[in-house]
Amino acid sequence: MSTIREAFADYAAYHQTKGNKWFHRAGIPLIMLTLLGMLARVGTGHLLGMRTDAAMLLIFVATVTYIRLEWRLAIPMLIVSIAFYLVGAWLPMSVNIALFILGWIFQFIGHSVYEHKQPAFLRNAVHLLIGPLWILNDVITVVRESRIGSRVS
Repeated sequence: MSTIREAFADYAAYHQTKGNKWFHRAGIPLIMLTLLGMLARVGTGHLLGMRTDAAMLLIFVATVTYIRLEWRLAIPMLIVSIAFYLVGAWLPMSVNIALFILGWIFQFIGHSVYEHKQPAFLRNAVHLLIGPLWILNDVITVVRESRIGSRVS
């Protein structure tokens, strides 16, 4: 996907119903928070004398992707990611696991009960990164385009 509008339009095609959008609004932040919390426990070495972990690497890759798509969303998403990293790392692993599972249950309820379509990431794994950005855009609305359906009702 070359532009944020194309990415959001493709993602929005799999997220049309209010029920699915609601479950994604709840589930995606849970997944993001807890995934970062779990990955914060997976050390990857040291860089410039600082311990690095898998969550930091994920945040880095996601931020580079987001900057390429839309820098005005990338900056606030980096701030959200750092906050989620800190909270997720603070939470006990058992809580991270339970909330991670709950977040995925929400996703699959949204798709099976309301949308009746497979999740977009099954066709295109990049949607695993687009989802959080799509939700953030609903909160701060950087990309406005009524035909892409990015607004979560």
